[in-house]
Amino acid sequence: MVLLSLVASHHDLDLTVLERLSSDVHAVGRELVGATSSVTGAVVLATCNRFELYLETDEPAAALGAAGEAVAARSGYTREQVMSHLRPLTGTDAGAHLFGVASGLESMVVGEREIAGQVRRALTTARRDGTTTSSLESLFQAASRVSRKVEAATGLGATGRSVVGVALDIAEHGLGPWSEVRCVLIGTGSYAGASLAALKSRGCTDIRVYSPSGRAGQFAAARGVRSVPAGADLAAELSDVDLVVACSGAAGAVLGVDALAAARTGSERPLTVVDLALQHDVDPGVRSLPGVRLVSLHTVAEHAPAEHAAVETARDLVARAADEWEAERRVRDWNPAVVAERVRVLGGLAEQLDALPDERRDERHERALRRRARAVLHGPTVRAREAARSGDVASYAEALAELAAIPVPAVAVPTA
Repeated sequence: MVLLSLVASHHDLDLTVLERLSSDVHAVGRELVGATSSVTGAVVLATCNRFELYLETDEPAAALGAAGEAVAARSGYTREQVMSHLRPLTGTDAGAHLFGVASGLESMVVGEREIAGQVRRALTTARRDGTTTSSLESLFQAASRVSRKVEAATGLGATGRSVVGVALDIAEHGLGPWSEVRCVLIGTGSYAGASLAALKSRGCTDIRVYSPSGRAGQFAAARGVRSVPAGADLAAELSDVDLVVACSGAAGAVLGVDALAAARTGSERPLTVVDLALQHDVDPGVRSLPGVRLVSLHTVAEHAPAEHAAVETARDLVARAADEWEAERRVRDWNPAVVAERVRVLGGLAEQLDALPDERRDERHERALRRRARAVLHGPTVRAREAARSGDVASYAEALAELAAIPVPAVAVPTA
């Protein structure tokens, strides 16, 4: 089996392209596993700045084509366009990439901490959908371990840098003291929770929550803030606020240009809008309205902190972890043939001994026979596993051939 990842991120693509690729993302994983014989497992990782598929397959070319078709059917792109956007990685490269992603090294804000949770949730979703496999489980669990190791060794992630944090850093230039800022938060998901925590940590207390799905009341009550009444006109609620933070992930904009323009008629109060939703909660055209400033994911990408010395240490840790994971995967994948030869020899010996009548059995003699058989098997077994770990196909084949040439010991019953 081969591990294949298909990667699209903010490093190579405009966020509008990522938005289209991410349409109905989890259905892609279910469809590939359910309807494509070449794909045995799939985990989908989709965030505000990346879309990635992790597949287990025995036919990489067929899996790649099937994935392109599935994404094309939902994104509106042609299969050829999809394939030009998705970068395929296999083996150690795929592992190293995911480990880097989970550690925040591939994020818009290097070292951000939210991504580690998103990687864990991607695996949880695949489990729920029944699309994960033991190899994908191993890969994603290893990614979480590497993320924690990188944070402990370098401090990346522990500093609290995040897309939300950078966006609020940008937004505060033009706002008054945070204690005086009036804010409406759009959304009730995990990103909204992170945004609310970040606002509170800066001293913002006048926060109301709006949800296009009607969940604002419960979300706000659990966090000690107010909610915008269900069914209220969102634009009208913004006439006296200083800041909007939008991260609902709704399908389509929940705040349009015309509605906001009408609500602001006659108002000279400046308004800063932070839109962190990949699929734009706020129509980008609002930036053209007088007194309105828009901070989007594009803005965050332009102002994200640069890499620093700790990143190089983190990348070294990630590379070593990926090599180790790939070595362990090869040992697991190649070991069954080694085990089969050991079972042939030791099992054949056990059958002969078990067939002896009780009066002809000698416990000490049997232990000696088993010990000698294991000793003969030991050398080529170790060489085969070491070859698997290093990826040395020729040495592995030689060691396996040596195991296969070992005969089942003939049982000679000791004489009195």
